[in-house]
Amino acid sequence: MTYENLDAKLVNALLGDGRASLRSLAEELDVSVTTVSNHLKDLESEGIIDGYTPKVDYDELGYDVTAILQLKVEGDALSDVTDLLGSEDQMISVYEVTGDYDIIAVGKFADTDGMNRQIKTLLNDPNIKESNTSVVLNAASEHEQFDLDIKVE
Repeated sequence: MTYENLDAKLVNALLGDGRASLRSLAEELDVSVTTVSNHLKDLESEGIIDGYTPKVDYDELGYDVTAILQLKVEGDALSDVTDLLGSEDQMISVYEVTGDYDIIAVGKFADTDGMNRQIKTLLNDPNIKESNTSVVLNAASEHEQFDLDIKVE
């Protein structure tokens, strides 16, 4: 029994089905349930796997407005603004970036009025110097993950 690339294979299997049982993972990977369990615990303790969450279709739940906010902030306030954005329920992604803006945030909203209210509230923060908001017309690809490369010997 070889464990070559087992962790990558295990991660790929979970990307395919995050609700797979230990038994089905063990069968798919041709290892014991104990081996799968031990490797999963290691991957979790190393922070490689950080929880198991469902893929939610926000459009189906009525959150069909996606906004992308680009923000310039005061230099020493970057972490304060990212923390603020990260604490907002409807901000699903917050990134510190290079380029013309310091922060990119992606939010999901039920309607443009709700989006407008939340953005105006955020822009009252004196640490935000400039903003640019784009509303997504069509999500060509969203929340996609990719399989890890596996060495074949």
